[in-house]
Order: sequence, then C-alpha cells, then structure tokens
Amino acid sequence: MRIALQLFRSFLAYLALSIGTLLMLFMIIDYASFRTDIHFLQYKQTYIHNPLWMGAFYTHVFTGILALMAGFTQFSDFFLKNHREWHRRIGRLYAYNILLVNFPAGMILAVNANGLWPSKLAFVLLDCLWWWFTWKAVVSARQRSFREHKQNMIRSYALTCSAIGLRSWKIILSHCFHPDPLRLYMIDAWMGFVPNLLFVELLIRSQARKTASHFLPLKTQRIKENEPDAQVEYHKRADKTNGSKNPGIFAAVLLDSPVNESGE
Repeated sequence: MRIALQLFRSFLAYLALSIGTLLMLFMIIDYASFRTDIHFLQYKQTYIHNPLWMGAFYTHVFTGILALMAGFTQFSDFFLKNHREWHRRIGRLYAYNILLVNFPAGMILAVNANGLWPSKLAFVLLDCLWWWFTWKAVVSARQRSFREHKQNMIRSYALTCSAIGLRSWKIILSHCFHPDPLRLYMIDAWMGFVPNLLFVELLIRSQARKTASHFLPLKTQRIKENEPDAQVEYHKRADKTNGSKNPGIFAAVLLDSPVNESGE
C-alpha cells in the first residue's frame, strides 16, 4: 500500500511537471518569433528598445526551460542508480545555467520588474535565493555530503518551478478575486515562490524526522566511543572510505551523526 501511494504521488508530480513544462514550451515557441507585442512583452513596451533588458529577457526565456526540464531526471532514484554519470552531467548543466547565466539575467529583469518596489524586492530575493541554494547544492556535492546536496537541490528546484507558479497563481487570483493589474502583479510576485519554499521545507523536515526515527534503534545500540576496540574498529572503517568526508553508516552511528543518502 505504501509503495502504491508513493508511485501515485510520483505520477502526480511528473504529470504536473509535464503539463507545466509543455505550457512553457508553447510560450517559448511564441517568443522564438521575436515579436515584441505578445505575452509578457505587451506590458514592457518601454523596455523593448533596451538591448540589455531584451538580451536578459531572451536569455532567461530560452535557457530557463532547461533548468525546469532537469526535474524529469535529477530527482529520480532509478535514474541516479542506473545513469549516475548522466545525473552528474545534467546536474552540472543545471548549476552552470543558474549560477552563470540565469542569475545575472534574472537580476536585470528583477530590478526592472513591474509593480513598484514590492515586486522588485520579491524578484530580487527570488533570484538571490535561487543562486544561493544552487551554490550550496554544488558545494555539498563536492564535499560528498549528499543528503545536504539533495535538500538544497530540492529548494533550488522549488524556485525553478516559480516560473510555473507565477502563471498559475496569476490565473487563480485574477479569476477568484479580480484585483487591479498592478496589485495582482505585486501579489503574484510573492505567491510565485514563497508557497513553493514553504512546501519543500515541510517536506525536507518530514523526511529528516523519518530518517532520524529509522536510525534511532541503531543509535541506542551504538558502541561506546571510549572503548578501545570500538575506536580501532571505527578507524578501520573510516580508512576504507579513502579520505571521503562520508564515513558511512557505522561511523555515523558511532559519532551520532547523520548518514548521507548514498549510504557509502
């Protein structure tokens, strides 16, 4: 029953991501015509003659979709297990895309956002958090702290999905409350990413509690650190990790520290 529920949740998540990505692709195809009187550009007519802004806009549009599509592979345990090298390659592409391309492009768009200072603040904060969580994910992967890597990647991807959230909340708010366009934009700027972050933080904390409860029986039976035999055994096990900062399940239980998701 639990497996069936997990499969059903995964199916719903991939279905929602597929629909959102497909709609974004349709919009990108329209933007590929480079017309300046369609979709979002209708409301940015004062910027369409600014080369810097237009360059940032098209960069964000045409490369942001690549970050969104990474969700189809990077959170799949099956893909990670059977295609580990491709997982690394796609992960690097995702990180470079955000850190080096979309962060500067997004910042140019953020400081010129519609909706006065509340909207500008929202998009600047979104862009900074997007960069920060992606950077933290990269650093933790290099340090082989895979649990922290996964958690920060979840946070980063939640912000990537703000592209879908912004458009979804705009439809919901406009149909349910009929606010004026300026107020709608300011509210939507925050609703596009704050609910995403709150949801994934609850998810991460829930998974952490489950992990802690799973290893609790092992921790209660751990070997005392002041016993010489235990110290010798610990160092033997730690040496086998070839210098990795991830000492494995045995060392984690002995030191009362968490095990990363790889369990190596």
